[in-house]
This record gives sequence, structure tokens and C-alpha cells, in this order.
Amino acid sequence: MIFIDEGSSPIQLARALNPDRPLTVVTSSIPVVTAVHSHPQISVILLGGAVRSRSMATTGDWCARMLAELVVDVAFIGTNGFTLAHGLTCPDLGVAAVKRAAISAARHSVLIADSARFGTDSFASFGTVTDVDTVITGASAPRKIVDTLRQRRVHVVLV
Repeated sequence: MIFIDEGSSPIQLARALNPDRPLTVVTSSIPVVTAVHSHPQISVILLGGAVRSRSMATTGDWCARMLAELVVDVAFIGTNGFTLAHGLTCPDLGVAAVKRAAISAARHSVLIADSARFGTDSFASFGTVTDVDTVITGASAPRKIVDTLRQRRVHVVLV
């Protein structure tokens, strides 16, 4: 069972899924559901809550409480901002609650983010740099941040 977050990078991941065995995808994102729902090996659990019109994703405490009742193998999390000083950030408190709950529910958490997200931060913090086990980002990610992540035993994959 995996969790796929809302946002452009997680949606790209969802579109690329092509499992050869059954897989359950938990998500708060209606676009993620749309990307995977017709695959014969994928079952989807859509978390409930208020739907944000901008992202078409459920958000808030109710959604976060649903995640708290689950154990997922891997959570794929997106972010709006990522700095060493402020960690992982997004512009909405309700979205931050869901992201935080997904990281807590996961055995392994993976941040998937465009390298342009590095060095910027947003309004609501949902984790520190060491709350994720792996970071997948572009090869143009700032070298200082990549080196610091690796020093803190976070696996970094540059694509």
C-alpha cells in the first residue's frame, strides 16, 4: 500500500505507475485517482475531507485522521518549498496536516520535488529534512542542500 500526495510531481508519479501485481494507492488527490483508477492492478482509497478547488485534493483534520488509522509502506510526498532552516513547507495548514499524517503513517517516506522547490519556503511547515528517508529531485538541486541531506543519512536520487 502506498500513499501518493497531491501536486504536480506526485501526479507524474501516479501516471507512471504500471504495477504487475495488485497495488493499493491511498490519496487525497482527485487527479491522482483519475491517473490510476483504470489500471487493472490498482485499487484506490480516496481520503475524505473538504476539497480544495485549486488542487482538487481533500484536506484538513478529517483527512489527516483517516490517514492516522492506516499503515502505508511508502508515502510519496510533494512540497512547495524546502530549506534547511524551515524544512518542508506548503501554503496551507490543512494540506500540511495531511502531509504530516502521511509521513507518520508510512514505513518509508519519499519526497518527490522539482529542484526549483529547493531554497524556497512557504507558509506552513509539515516536516524537517530528516522526516523523509529519500529525496527524488532534479540534477540541478543545490549541491549544498544535497550534500547536507546525504550527511544526515537521507538518500538523495538526482534524475
